[in-house]
Amino acid sequence: MENSNPSIAMPRPGEFREQEVSILLADLRGYTAMGSEHEGSTLIRLLDAFLAAMSEVVLAHGGTVDKFMGDAIMAVFGAPEPCPGHAQQALACAAEMQIAMDQLNAGNRASGLPGIYCGVGVNTGHVMTGWLGSPRHREYCVVGDAVNLAARIESLSLRGQVLVGESTRAAAGDFALTGEVMQAWLKGQPGPVQVYELLGIPSLDLLISRRDLRRSHRVRVEMPFTYQLLEGKRVLEETHHGIARDIGYQGMLAELDRPVAPFSDIRLSLDLSPLGYREVDVYGKLLSNTARTGRLLSAIEFTAITVQSDMDIRQFVQMLLQGYPSDRE
Repeated sequence: MENSNPSIAMPRPGEFREQEVSILLADLRGYTAMGSEHEGSTLIRLLDAFLAAMSEVVLAHGGTVDKFMGDAIMAVFGAPEPCPGHAQQALACAAEMQIAMDQLNAGNRASGLPGIYCGVGVNTGHVMTGWLGSPRHREYCVVGDAVNLAARIESLSLRGQVLVGESTRAAAGDFALTGEVMQAWLKGQPGPVQVYELLGIPSLDLLISRRDLRRSHRVRVEMPFTYQLLEGKRVLEETHHGIARDIGYQGMLAELDRPVAPFSDIRLSLDLSPLGYREVDVYGKLLSNTARTGRLLSAIEFTAITVQSDMDIRQFVQMLLQGYPSDRE
């Protein structure tokens, strides 16, 4: 753990403190998939530059680099030395991280390297801080539900996006400009959690520009479903079968058992029971068909959906993102 102020007295081995802190996680999006297109040396250069740039932003905002986790970085604000403004520090850092990605990618393009993007999550809460390990190897750690919640919030962020927990937003007051509240279903939480997108820090002239026009994550699945075609507003009786290959909040990519013309209206019955949810009925429109690896894949946008079904699909996607039953892309 890298201390931004070496003069601060760290807890002694075996000593733990309860502190309120803000935790920030930033994770590269699509880094693993880049391995099929680029050499290992290129990937290491990209990762090293990303971690170095993000570390500098953390230290500039009074944070502490807790650890690197593969292609992710975790930072803590308000520890080891307590700081009443840790939520504001974390939000300013998160905003500047996304802005710094523009500069990093400009350098990558100049060097003939691909662009990279990250998602960021921030959460505030009480944790235990101290040293863990053996006499041969110890690490200063920040442990608690607030850390786990920060990681879950980060897992839902799109590339170029910063998502913020309700506790951080409340602690920061009117320091940050945020979007509308979003209901998120997170692992380990008994009910939906309120999450906000950070849009900028007006007092610091920091504005976050979104890099991704997609409205939600898409997660890989292999989910059988049934569908019926519509003739005008009438649902035809014949039932057909398909397999969803990925799904998001507003649509999915599917392999159908027969060719269906673009712009056809269909009624879908999606079985979400593998994760403990019910079957939902959704109306959609087939936007396009694409031949890929010997299969015809159809892009389907959901066009009419009940409030309950929309909630079920969002919860289903969010649980998949967090590792139920497999890790995200």
